[in-house]
Formats: sequence, C-alpha cells, structure tokens
Amino acid sequence: MSKESAPGAAAAAAPPAQYLTFWLGEEVFGMDIRTVREIIQAGPMATVPLMPTFVRGVINLRGAVVPVIDLNARFGRSAAHIGKKSCIVIFDAMRSGERTELGLLVDAVSEVIKISAENIEPPPDFGSALRREFISGIGKVAKRFVILLEPDRALDLREMAELCESSQEAMAT
Repeated sequence: MSKESAPGAAAAAAPPAQYLTFWLGEEVFGMDIRTVREIIQAGPMATVPLMPTFVRGVINLRGAVVPVIDLNARFGRSAAHIGKKSCIVIFDAMRSGERTELGLLVDAVSEVIKISAENIEPPPDFGSALRREFISGIGKVAKRFVILLEPDRALDLREMAELCESSQEAMAT
C-alpha cells in the first residue's frame, strides 16, 4: 500500500488549520481564522427590544449595523460581564447562501494557533455544557484543550431568528 493511499495520509499531509482562540470564563474556544474579519474592543451597543438575552445589541461598524451575540448567553450561561479584555469578534456567517457579518462578544481574545488534524478529536458525547452539534472538535494543544466551534451550527442565523420570534411572541402575551 503506498503512502498516498494509506488511511489518514490525507489528514497527515494537510497543513495545520489556524484557529483564533478566545476565552469564555475558564474555557478556551477556537474558530477557524478564515471566517474571522476583525477583532474590536467591546464598547457601547444599542439594545434591541424584545430580543433573547443572547442578542446583546447592535454596533455601528463603518456604517453597517452588526448584531452582537453574547456567546456566554447563547451557550445557556449567564450573560457576559464586559471587562477591560472583552472583545467583539466580527466574523462571516452564512444565511440562505449569503454572507452576513455577526459580532461575538467574548471575555478575551488569546491568540491564533495552528492545530493539525491528528490533534483534533471528535466532540465528546458528554462532559460539555454545550450542545454537541455546536462543537466541530476538541483540539489538543500542549497540555490544554481548545473547544473548536462549529459556527454554522452554534450561530445558525435561522435558529437564532426563530428564538427571537419566540421571545417576541412570549413578551406580547
């Protein structure tokens, strides 16, 4: 059997992927750097009435209105406290085949790291407070783990819109 056709040869030959890492509480998360547009310091946001708690507000980013999602609240935790290191990660989300900018409120941005495919394990069946489909894998970096987000699922615009509508309907009754 040649090296090219050996199982796992494609993964081993692939260059390591790059991930932006950030903190939510005591946990380190990562997302594919190719989806990240920029990182800005957390500042004032305009609140939008009748939104679920995970929609922290909107910001004006060079004339564009960008919704900001509080990842702590989105993951079922209490809303994030905005501190000196809090950042908003601007990334591209897909909705009906169209690219939309979203902001993610995180406690702190750490660094960009490379993780090779052989150092990424599938999401665990237990042991995480996150829904399994929100996680693309667990990266092993040195002596720590990085929870790799699956942003198309964790930040699914259709699901979040449905939650917003449900929240508005509940407030109206």
